[in-house]
Amino acid sequence: MGKKRIIKKSEQGSDQSLKERSLGKIPKSKISSGILHIKATYNNTFISLTDKDGNLITWSTSGSLGFKGAKKGTPFVAAKIADLIGDKAKMIGVKDVDIVVNGVGSGRESAIKVFASKGIIINLIKDITPIPHNGPQPKKPRRV
Repeated sequence: MGKKRIIKKSEQGSDQSLKERSLGKIPKSKISSGILHIKATYNNTFISLTDKDGNLITWSTSGSLGFKGAKKGTPFVAAKIADLIGDKAKMIGVKDVDIVVNGVGSGRESAIKVFASKGIIINLIKDITPIPHNGPQPKKPRRV
């Protein structure tokens, strides 16, 4: 059976404490422009901020904010992640970004909207989701 854990509830909530903890890990480098990569799958959302050369500066996922299960792929969680990355980008000194979106998940638009509301200029939005042109060849009919 083991020890029982007691979780104390605070006014801020668990996702607020995780947000504060991740805002404490801000890189020292100052950059003015970058690339925001959003990968939205059906089950999860990954957002990362890189410089123009593609070197990673900061990243976050829905699981790192404490969400579990089916909630991780929702637009609400994608907005929370974009809010966190937007705050980090402001602290680093980012003025404008190019956004690269990949995937078919439901968090694509909400992440872009929330990131744009942080006051960072968006130069372009590029969708690099792979689209099958013809797909695999179907099986041949069985000869009996």
